[in-house]
Amino acid sequence: MIGPAIFALTFVAAIGCGLVGGIFFAFSSFIMAALGRLPSEHGVAAMNSINVTVQNPTFFLAFFGTGLVCLLLVAGSYVWWDQTSGKLILIAGVIYLAGCIGVTIAFNVPLNNAIAAVPAATPEAAALWSHYLDRWTAWNTVRTVACVTSAALFTAALI
Repeated sequence: MIGPAIFALTFVAAIGCGLVGGIFFAFSSFIMAALGRLPSEHGVAAMNSINVTVQNPTFFLAFFGTGLVCLLLVAGSYVWWDQTSGKLILIAGVIYLAGCIGVTIAFNVPLNNAIAAVPAATPEAAALWSHYLDRWTAWNTVRTVACVTSAALFTAALI
């Protein structure tokens, strides 16, 4: 049985992973499709606006705060490694850190930077937009699956 502090951190991690996963799910399941239906210059402008406004304390707390809790849990998992819950917590934390934060830094942010670097009403932006929609959504789906998997594993560790 894990102690009360680890239980609380694991609970917070499960909720954070679920919350972030839900945000990403919305983008993969309908927001990107809706943006893709717009003329490319409007889709590019809307996505650029989203990418600016997502940089706010509320989202950062959910995204990076969950990452910090996962990091703490991963670092401390050796203490309760002999228990099934310790292994589940370690795996859940690593999946969130790699599949959510790692994928964001390695793939989604560079794609966001590329789309922000071209003026919206240009042929270059239109060509990039089509590529962006497919690639960004694919990597976002990886983030979604990672978050939901982590939330499920953290929840299992609590049971």
